[in-house]
Amino acid sequence: MARPQLTNSAARRLFLHRHLLGTPPSGPGKGDDLMAVIRGLGFVQVDSVSTVERAHNMILFARRPAYRPRALTRLLETERRLFEHWTHDAAIIPTEYYRYWHLPFERRRERLSQRWQSWQGGDYLAELDRVMEHVARHGAVRSSDLLQDAHRGQSGGWWNWHPSKAALEFLWRTGALAVSGRQGFQKLYDLAERTYPEAQAAPVPAVAEGIEWFCTEALNRLGFATSGEIAAFWAHVSPAEARDWVRDALASGRLEEIDVLGHDGKPRRGVVWPGTIEEADTLPPSPPRLRILSPFDPALRDRGRAERLFGFRYRIEIFVPAAQRTYGYYVFPILEGERMIGRIDMKADRGESRLEVARLWREPGVRASKGRLQKLEAELSRIARFAGCAEVHIAPDWLQ
Repeated sequence: MARPQLTNSAARRLFLHRHLLGTPPSGPGKGDDLMAVIRGLGFVQVDSVSTVERAHNMILFARRPAYRPRALTRLLETERRLFEHWTHDAAIIPTEYYRYWHLPFERRRERLSQRWQSWQGGDYLAELDRVMEHVARHGAVRSSDLLQDAHRGQSGGWWNWHPSKAALEFLWRTGALAVSGRQGFQKLYDLAERTYPEAQAAPVPAVAEGIEWFCTEALNRLGFATSGEIAAFWAHVSPAEARDWVRDALASGRLEEIDVLGHDGKPRRGVVWPGTIEEADTLPPSPPRLRILSPFDPALRDRGRAERLFGFRYRIEIFVPAAQRTYGYYVFPILEGERMIGRIDMKADRGESRLEVARLWREPGVRASKGRLQKLEAELSRIARFAGCAEVHIAPDWLQ
């Protein structure tokens, strides 16, 4: 019997709606509205690169142009409605989900204990008690506050952490400490029970309940997925656990198998909640507005999935030698309606209060029409204001 089929246009529309890019980008971008955005996405990835603005701020701005970073800081550091931890990478997550992080805390404790001993030796283990005692007595600390004389001048890069830095990170990643704030982009660590007392005291779910939650919530946000994509969403259940969850949910009728058509017309098997195809057929078209996305936007995080759906191949070239780059150091993807139309090389020159646009690359078949360029210039003006720049400067040879 043939499996039900989700057309490529319906799949793209559903994908964009689930990633909160299928509706007009309106709303105050603070308080409950901002919480609803982050809850809808599941989490927002944190990244240190600030070519225009940091990744988490760009992600939120693409969905709420009224958003400003101080609104996120308030939710994180004052109201504690968000916490910072790991999914597939460093991320900002609703605190209401904190209890489920006890599963990755425990698993990470076992995994990191073995891995870091071969990397750090036993030095960081000897620091764990000292670090906990210091934080308990003195409150929030930066890694530099614990730096002992023997390690001064040692690089802070992850490959060369001093033992107390490694101890701090181990204690944070395994749940004993929490990130209570940041100074610049430097983390402040405090006791988890002092930073998130109610969340820390919440009942710890059993392993089976945790796997059920992570798999269910992943599929809710993906719309359609393979078991591998479900496992990778939060990166806290194994591929085998996700496969077992999918198998059992299919057997009980909770899920159904479908074929999802890619941009090239090829089908790929996946699973959905019953009624998802009908839901996709009733969704309104995504607004024609043009949006410049962060390279770490959740819609592009799974590069393979985005390429299959949109025919848009995107890779970060930060670590590629300059002479070997196809595009540039940090190039931003461009979404128009339900189509990825290109990428743009831009950078905020804060000294000159100017957003510098170096180059625009269009995808095949995308015309640089007057209307499209006007929409792009309007978006660049919005981003310039968001980044604190007074003007936009476009290079004469920017169109490719």
